[in-house]
Amino acid sequence: MSVKKLLDLTGKIALVTGGSRGLGLQIAEALGEMGAKLAISARKPEELEQAREFLARQRIEALPLVCDISRPEAIEPMVSQVLERHGRVDVLVNNAGATWGAPAEEHPLDAWRKLVDLNLTGTFLVTQAVGKRSMIPNRYGRIINVASIAGLRGNPVDMLETLGYNTTKGGLVNFTRALAAEWGEHGITVNAIAPGFFPSKMTKASLERLGEKIVARTPLRRLGDAEDLKGLVVLLASDASRHITGQIIAVDGGASVA
Repeated sequence: MSVKKLLDLTGKIALVTGGSRGLGLQIAEALGEMGAKLAISARKPEELEQAREFLARQRIEALPLVCDISRPEAIEPMVSQVLERHGRVDVLVNNAGATWGAPAEEHPLDAWRKLVDLNLTGTFLVTQAVGKRSMIPNRYGRIINVASIAGLRGNPVDMLETLGYNTTKGGLVNFTRALAAEWGEHGITVNAIAPGFFPSKMTKASLERLGEKIVARTPLRRLGDAEDLKGLVVLLASDASRHITGQIIAVDGGASVA
């Protein structure tokens, strides 16, 4: 089979959570460009509509799904909408997530619970529903979790104080490994992307305060941009990665090894 054919996503059904902006929209755009039929979820209807229009201008059709992933009762109905429209889910990208900055000794419990509910529990429940209702019966699936280099290490001294975020992203890293081992027998691969700093609504405040220092500590001396996740997500969503599972791949300009 040719490499082009291996990377082709024509006819695949992809669900991207948190797909209305930032990294999620970049991921959705890449999958759609390679032929996948898209469903994107987010909390805010207006942002979903903007994303749908953005993709439509590129002749990429997307099913917009209003869903707060942190609410367990919202997940099954969201997955049902995708299955009713497309019949299955071949590719699941767990991108929805949040962060919180505070010294550990002052980290609010409500904020901790918010991160756990969204970054971990929500990801688990979406994955469970898609796996049980589509991927396991079909004996095929590509699951891509968007973790973070913050889940691979602690923060450098005098930089960010994001204990809850680091903890939940670290949990997502091992969720990826454990699930890859468990679901491999069903023909499902499970991998994670660990981005470094990309300009986004989530990172805006941190980059305004620490952007120059972050770039200076990054071997490639740059932040991520609107193209830097696309090739990897297509690889992990496609049959070109059929023998890759349980892996955490940093996309960070080398920041995690410096």
